[in-house]
Amino acid sequence: MLAVAARVGAPLGHDFCAISLSDNLKSWAVIERRVQAAATAGFVIAFYNPISRSRPWQLGRAFELLRGCLPPGTPVIFGRAIGRDDEQIRISTLATADATMADMSTCVIIGSPETRIVERPNREPLVYTPRSTRTAGT
Repeated sequence: MLAVAARVGAPLGHDFCAISLSDNLKSWAVIERRVQAAATAGFVIAFYNPISRSRPWQLGRAFELLRGCLPPGTPVIFGRAIGRDDEQIRISTLATADATMADMSTCVIIGSPETRIVERPNREPLVYTPRSTRTAGT
């Protein structure tokens, strides 16, 4: 999670949480409640154990839940095999994110409603979550 974040800018610049999508040690119902609670609370969410041969559907279902809580333009980062020769980073939005973009070596970071993609000429974009919120002080 931290290595992926470091590669793309500062998506974890404000409150965030990490959620395993593996239901080997907890029920899927618990995972769904945690995903929805984190999204509605405004956390940036990092998913680990996002998908496997025995659990090919769970990341897709998590995206469905998030689409019910977050704006379509919310940034989604797929960081695969960070630090290895086959490292890959993909930056998407929640509207276009697809579970097939991940495997068990992928950490998926979903921004909060405050997270922004900062385009840069002739360079990869940065992903940034400000420390303040639009509703600060309320």
